[in-house]
Amino acid sequence: MKRNPREEAIQTFEILLTGQMRIRIPMFRPIVLSTCLASTLTACWRDETLTGYGAADRVWTLQQINSVDFPAKGILTFPAKGQIAGQAPCNSFHGKQSAPYPWFQVEQIATTRRACPEMKQEMQFLTSLAEMREAEVSGSVLILRNENGGEMLFTVGD
Repeated sequence: MKRNPREEAIQTFEILLTGQMRIRIPMFRPIVLSTCLASTLTACWRDETLTGYGAADRVWTLQQINSVDFPAKGILTFPAKGQIAGQAPCNSFHGKQSAPYPWFQVEQIATTRRACPEMKQEMQFLTSLAEMREAEVSGSVLILRNENGGEMLFTVGD
C-alpha cells in the first residue's frame, strides 16, 4: 500500500526518555520539537542552589549568630553554582554547597591556616556555617537556619 505525502509528513518518531515514558512527536513539527527540548534541557540545567535564587554576585556580611551581634568580620559569597567562599575572622575559606534551595548544606570546607586574636569567633563562624540546613534570601538579607533553631543573619555589604 502506497502512502501519500501527508501521511509521510505526520509519521512520528519516539524519544526514549526513561524506562517507560515515550514521547511521540509529529515529524512535520521540528520547530516545536526544538523548543520543547530546549525548554526541558534548560530546566534540567538551571541552578537550583542558593546561588540561583538571589545569593550570587553579592558579598554577604555576617551581622548576627543566634540573634547576637557578631563582633568580628564574617563574609560569605557564592562565586559559582555549587560553590561557597568567604572570609572568616582570620582565614579565607571555600567549599561546596549543592543542596537545592531552600535547603543548605556546606561540604568540603577548606580554610587557610592563619592564627589571629579572633580565633574564638572564627570557630563560632565556621561551626555555625557547617550546621546550617536551610536558607532564605529576601532582598539584601540572607538568613541561614538549622533544625535546632540556630540562625545566621547576613546582609549585603557592610
